[in-house]
Amino acid sequence: MNSHDLLPRATHRYARVLSIAGSDSGGGAGIQADLKTFSALGCYGMTALTALTAQNTRGVSGIHAVPPEFLKAQLQAVLDDIGVDAVKIGMLHAPEIVRVVAWAIDHYGLKNVVLDPVMVATSGDRLIEEASVRVLREELFPRASVITPNLDEAALLLGRPLADVDSLEPAATDLLAQGARAVLLKGGHLPGEVVMDVLAEPGEPWLHLRSERIHSRNVHGTGCTLSSAIAAFLAQGWPLREAVQQARSYILGAIRAGAPVQTGHGHGPLCHGHAPQAMVRVPLA
Repeated sequence: MNSHDLLPRATHRYARVLSIAGSDSGGGAGIQADLKTFSALGCYGMTALTALTAQNTRGVSGIHAVPPEFLKAQLQAVLDDIGVDAVKIGMLHAPEIVRVVAWAIDHYGLKNVVLDPVMVATSGDRLIEEASVRVLREELFPRASVITPNLDEAALLLGRPLADVDSLEPAATDLLAQGARAVLLKGGHLPGEVVMDVLAEPGEPWLHLRSERIHSRNVHGTGCTLSSAIAAFLAQGWPLREAVQQARSYILGAIRAGAPVQTGHGHGPLCHGHAPQAMVRVPLA
């Protein structure tokens, strides 16, 4: 009898979520926020880094790109061994990085792909090359289950400013026309005491999500966190509309819980662990 014979037989696995994104050295956004979100929502998180950033609550001071071949090696290492139930895609700064991610989606038949088209940091720093915007649209919009742009990102994608609530529905319609399979357009950057987001899916009634604005300086990483939460709920088997609603409820709680806390001297992080859930286990096939 060897030592392996004494080990308990595995009967389950965890709900698995992969983040393909950049690293935030300040811990508030990027893969750090993604991993905190996955863990808080009971999922097993993994990462494939696209870039390293030197940043804190005040802004981004440097970006160090990960070579495309090393991103591919990370993806192969994770997907050949552990596998995934959902994928969150964040910062993809260069066209060749986008193409590696598109290859992985096709090669491994990845499902439940949430694309957060990270283009501008909370501080206003530009995080993506101009050429990458076109490649992102062409390569990943048709492959993602949903894209989750904020108003600044949607404006870059559409080439026009989005200045009021009335511009949300036309913008979502135009993003669908660009090839997106579903769009969660976030209206949090608009002024006013009510925040409205719109979930647009072809052939489905549009979902208008309203909430009272939570006043806080600690909103760094909200987009990363929301898209990661959607991916976590998709990994657990929730349909897209319900996953979006659950994720939005989670992030509102995270913003509210983090509002009275100071971290750094700029835009601080959310409280990702305000309501932690036990790890979700799935029976082995």
